[in-house]
Amino acid sequence: MEEKKLDYKSAIGFALIAVLLGWMLFNQVPTQEELDKEKAEKEKVEQEKQAKLADEKTAVITEQDSIVTDSVKQAGLRDALGAFAYSASLPSAKDAVTELKNDKLLLEVSNKGGYISVATPLGFEQFSKDSGEMVKIIKDNNADFNLQFKTKDNRILNTRDMYFEPELTKNGENQVLTMRLKAGANAFLEYRYEMTPGQYMVDFSIRTQGLSQVLDTSNPIDLEWKLKTYRNEKSISYENRYTQVIYEYEDGKDDDLSVGSNDSEKADDVTYVAFKQHLFTSILLTDKAFKTADLASENLVKDEEVDTLYTKQFTAKMPLEFDGGELSYNMDWYYGPADYKILNSYDRNLDEVIPLGWGIFGWINRYIFIKVFAFLSLFLPYGIGIIIFTILVRLVMSPVTYKSYLSQAKMKVIRPEIQEINEKYKKDPMKKQQETMKLYNKAGVNPMAGCLPALMQIPVFYALFQFFPSYFDLRQKSFLWADDLSSYDSVYHLPFRIPLYGDHVSLFPILASIAIFFYMKMTTGDQSMSAPPQEGMPDMSKMMKVMIYISPVMMLIFFNNYASGLSLYYFISNTITIGIMFVIKNYIVNDEKIHAKIQENKTKPKKQGRFQKKMQEMMEQAQEQQKKQQQNKR
Repeated sequence: MEEKKLDYKSAIGFALIAVLLGWMLFNQVPTQEELDKEKAEKEKVEQEKQAKLADEKTAVITEQDSIVTDSVKQAGLRDALGAFAYSASLPSAKDAVTELKNDKLLLEVSNKGGYISVATPLGFEQFSKDSGEMVKIIKDNNADFNLQFKTKDNRILNTRDMYFEPELTKNGENQVLTMRLKAGANAFLEYRYEMTPGQYMVDFSIRTQGLSQVLDTSNPIDLEWKLKTYRNEKSISYENRYTQVIYEYEDGKDDDLSVGSNDSEKADDVTYVAFKQHLFTSILLTDKAFKTADLASENLVKDEEVDTLYTKQFTAKMPLEFDGGELSYNMDWYYGPADYKILNSYDRNLDEVIPLGWGIFGWINRYIFIKVFAFLSLFLPYGIGIIIFTILVRLVMSPVTYKSYLSQAKMKVIRPEIQEINEKYKKDPMKKQQETMKLYNKAGVNPMAGCLPALMQIPVFYALFQFFPSYFDLRQKSFLWADDLSSYDSVYHLPFRIPLYGDHVSLFPILASIAIFFYMKMTTGDQSMSAPPQEGMPDMSKMMKVMIYISPVMMLIFFNNYASGLSLYYFISNTITIGIMFVIKNYIVNDEKIHAKIQENKTKPKKQGRFQKKMQEMMEQAQEQQKKQQQNKR
């Protein structure tokens, strides 16, 4: 068979087809160089487009251009939210902060929300002076400050979600930080902070300008302030006992929320709200009173072994009223020690934040104890100051102690005669009471004389009980084995926790318990001999004997977690009282002389006082009525 040969015409055709296909492929698939060039051109176009958009947005905050503002006006209520939406594109739209600092206080103000994100009073350490951790009031998002707006088309805006523009300037020596949330060249919400050297108090104001076209000014704006309080002291239970919300209302009245449980209240005309953390506090003050305030407190310590970071969650919600379509509130922030001297220096009733007691108890603390102890602290270590302070208090109260013991001694001397009366008239209670009163009158003995001195000591006792836990200067001051007189003086840490007692052993409460045991042993023995039990009445001597053992145990348990300065006071006080009683009993009061004096008084005519005369008349009337009842029965 003949082999078929390739025709040259066919070869030329195939060649032309190959050239055509190659040309088509070459023009269909670009080279790498062309691809890179095309990509660069696209990126350039996109950059120009983004730059143009950025210029358009930036133009909103310049006086030369009002494109966005005009567009908002044209859009009307449909796009009211757009008046603030531009804030996300500003240079401040990042989580940056501006620092304000003087020699007392460090604040950091966040661009986002415009509020204080860090508040640290300088020079104070947590738990103990060797811990290295500084006291925290605001840090790590434990606080929130928010204004909630309502637009005319019923949209809700929260300042915590928006970015403010910071501007830091000077006003003399004061640092001034202006935070503005802008909606146009002349439309904005402004927070203004002004810090003065050497002060924990910072001026703060809120005002708006040109927002009446966007916001619903017929209703007030809600201001919400929250704080989750850090634990800053050694004993979280003790600190939590003094951590609470305190507020002033109606021109000088003050009140507080419950310390021991969750609580909420609504108050009118509030001028300040304090979130107090035992020995430190945050306070928001306003020159123009908040019309109302919704306040709440939640206890966060459910288990002291687990819940060790925070103590309570505080919330305050107040309305800000518009005036002429604008907001204008002058306020102040205080972040610092809950120190009576510092708070009282501002002359704005802030000393009420310190729980010094009400009525006479607070008066004793404010005008006597604080001044005396502050004077002693000028030249004495705080532990020695407490001892000298205790000696002064006991010396001042020694006349009362003497009167109390003298009354007990007199009652002890006439006890045999009272027993005779009880035996003679045991079937006639009314006659027995009359004869007993006659004996008291003749002998010149007042059965209430022993009670009155004890009652007089109660205001002093309670005032001191409030004074030591609230006196800031005792914080982290050491004495002997106690490293902090404002907290417990642990000498041994237990490997377990005892209910009510704790997981440690404090020595000063043990010493105070021993002292109170011997004091009660000394005084109760005399009281049990002073007056016999009356018919139908409980035997007080037996009750007092039981209290000899109950009181020291209660002190031992109760004061184990309390301030060691308070336990030191009670130890020294009871020891001094034992000494005073010993001197009175053995060197001043003589039972034989008292007996002779009573016998002498019996021979002298006695004029009844109004009270005694009235009691005598009442008893005689009661006796006559009793006789009539007996005759009617017969």
